[in-house]
Amino acid sequence: MPPAPSGLFHGPLHLFPVRIYFEDTDLSGVVYHANYLRYMERARSDMLRLAEIDQRSANEAGEGAWAVTDLAIKYRLPARLDDELLVESHMIAVRGASVQIGQSIRRGDDVLTEGQVTAAFVSPEGRARRQPEGWAERFRAIMNASRPGMDETL
Repeated sequence: MPPAPSGLFHGPLHLFPVRIYFEDTDLSGVVYHANYLRYMERARSDMLRLAEIDQRSANEAGEGAWAVTDLAIKYRLPARLDDELLVESHMIAVRGASVQIGQSIRRGDDVLTEGQVTAAFVSPEGRARRQPEGWAERFRAIMNASRPGMDETL
């Protein structure tokens, strides 16, 4: 069965499907380089959503929001129109005010793109602050592939 629109957890991995449409490609017919960042961002957002980390509520309550502080990406192979890709995300590190997430984009067995992002939780004034209560534990549960009362697919 293919992953749900928000993806799914498989052990410590979050799997997020992406199909390539004409709008994703550049003049040469391959995916425009910045679009890989969009796919990775969508995968991270849905990974948090599935882990019940409610970014929107935290922001609306004035607690703060995530800000990307470091990003590295390596392009290996191009994606093309109609390709079915899978964005794989996994937790690398969890700290009080930040997380580090590794990601790859695959087409079958081929790794097209690999990246790593660090995001800090910041106050509405833009200063680093501890992430909301319980969030670090949820991130660690993803990293360890377990949550109380949940199976390995979270």
